[in-house]
Amino acid sequence: MAETHVLFVEDDDVIREATQLALERDGFAVTAMPDGLSGLESFRERQPDIALLDVMLPGMDGVSLCRRIRDESTVPVIMLSARADSIDVVLGLEAGADDYVTKPFDGAVLVARIRAVLRRFGHAGGTAGGGDADRAGQEQGGVLVFGDLEVDTDGMEVRKGGAPVGLTPTEMRLLLEFSSAPGTVLSRDKLLERVWDYGWGGDTRVVDVHVQRLRAKIGQDRIETVRGFGYKLKA
Repeated sequence: MAETHVLFVEDDDVIREATQLALERDGFAVTAMPDGLSGLESFRERQPDIALLDVMLPGMDGVSLCRRIRDESTVPVIMLSARADSIDVVLGLEAGADDYVTKPFDGAVLVARIRAVLRRFGHAGGTAGGGDADRAGQEQGGVLVFGDLEVDTDGMEVRKGGAPVGLTPTEMRLLLEFSSAPGTVLSRDKLLERVWDYGWGGDTRVVDVHVQRLRAKIGQDRIETVRGFGYKLKA
């Protein structure tokens, strides 16, 4: 089985070298770069399986690098930040990152996050959802229909008004959770567990930002906020 290739972009020499060694000990193949521009070049040349991007990078910051990567690929991205600052976190997620880890981080935690993201991307839709077909909107030949929104759960495709909607694997899993039980309120913690594979809780801002991104693609009024409880897909 081929090694999982990780692109790691970090300008701090000590952190970059120590993290690379730790990841390699866990069986990952790692390409480490010291700045955003070389990171983008390496991404295009090597086509890694996952990218770990520090927020504060010379040449091109991590948020800008994430946007450039997301323009070209749906490869999973985890942002690394030395600050648990809300602006850093939200900007990274809005740029298209799938998760984030705050520095200093424990190596085991980082590896667990990487593996959780890779499981989601390797099995997009494989574990998402648990609703019966008769609760999941009007089903037409394996396609769930919610007004002008069509969710093809077999082909992993979404159309709105007949036009294809481009979703990242994380966004697709999130939509599958909602579409499996339309009208049912799903808490942020439940979504973190089911979509992000967090068995240990996590930052609910990850959910909120991804819901915002999903709304922008499928319709702002399609997913309703139930204040104090979570979100639900309008049946």
